[in-house]
Amino acid sequence: MTPSQVIALLNSLTVGDLDALRSKLDEARAECATLGHDEVAGVVAEARQALVSGDLRTYRKRVETAVARLGHLR
Repeated sequence: MTPSQVIALLNSLTVGDLDALRSKLDEARAECATLGHDEVAGVVAEARQALVSGDLRTYRKRVETAVARLGHLR
């Protein structure tokens, strides 16, 4: 998966089934790690944790941060 594909995956996250959101975040984190972007993978992991704990503001901010950092890698 390329950084652009991970961006598309993260941008597709909307309100929906929490299990599906967690699964997509896990996939995005794993892809970032596979691409060698451990810092971005950590940000995605923080987004997942914020989602699980119900902190939607932090969740959205972390997703936006991950997308922005991936955008600089294109």
